[in-house]
Amino acid sequence: MAKEPIALNVSKEQPASTLSGYPMLLLALLAIVMDGYGIARLPMGGSPVLSIVLIVVGTILFVLAIGGFYMLQPNEAAVITLFGDYRGSDRSTGLRWVWPWMIRKKLSIRVNNFTSDRIKVNDLRGNPIEIAANVVWRVSDTAQAMFDVADYRKFIEVQIESAIRTIGSKYPYDDIEHKEVTLRGDHDVVNAELETELQERVVGAGISIDECRLMHLAYAAEIAQAMLIPAPTTRS
Repeated sequence: MAKEPIALNVSKEQPASTLSGYPMLLLALLAIVMDGYGIARLPMGGSPVLSIVLIVVGTILFVLAIGGFYMLQPNEAAVITLFGDYRGSDRSTGLRWVWPWMIRKKLSIRVNNFTSDRIKVNDLRGNPIEIAANVVWRVSDTAQAMFDVADYRKFIEVQIESAIRTIGSKYPYDDIEHKEVTLRGDHDVVNAELETELQERVVGAGISIDECRLMHLAYAAEIAQAMLIPAPTTRS
C-alpha cells in the first residue's frame, strides 16, 4: 500500500520581538564604564567585593549587549530563529537588537528584475518559436521564502521558464484571420495571463509578481529560414 506524501508545513511571516539597538548601545557603554570603574578601584585597597561585582556584572552586560546587534537597511528584513524554531521577521530599519542566542538571517525584500533566456517552444499549432520574458518580482513573505523552498531565487527562475513554456504553447504565434488570441497580436492578454500563471506558481514561496512582459517573440531559426526560401515556380 502506497504511503501518502507528507504535507508541507506552510510558513507564515509574523513580526519578531526585537528592540532598537540604540538603548542597548548605551547599555554597552555603561557596562564598559562599570568595568573600568571596578578595575580602577582594585589598587585602592579595602574590600574588593564591590570591584569584583562591578567587573562581573559589567562584563556580562557588555557580552549580552554587543552580541545582539545587527543592522537593517531599507527594504531589508531579518528572519529570527531560536534553536531552529521560527520566531518572527524584523523589517525595521537601522540598528536593531535581539538576544544573542537568536539567529538572524537577512533577506532582501527589494524589487528584483529578471530577464529570461530565449526559450524555444512549440506554439498551439506546433510551430517552433523563440520566446523570452522580463519579470519584476519581490519577496512578500520572508518566512515562506526562507523555509518553504530550498532557494527562492533559483526557484523563481525555474518557474519563470516553466510559465513561459506553458503560455507559449497555449496560443498560436499569429493568426492571419485575426479570429483568436495570438502571442504576436495580443500582448496585453498574453502578458496578463503569464503574470497570473507565474503568480500561482510562486505564491507558495512567498514571492509576489509585480509585472510580466514578453521581451522577445519570433519564429525559431529553422522556420524563419524556410520562410525566406522562395516557392518554386511552375511552368504552364
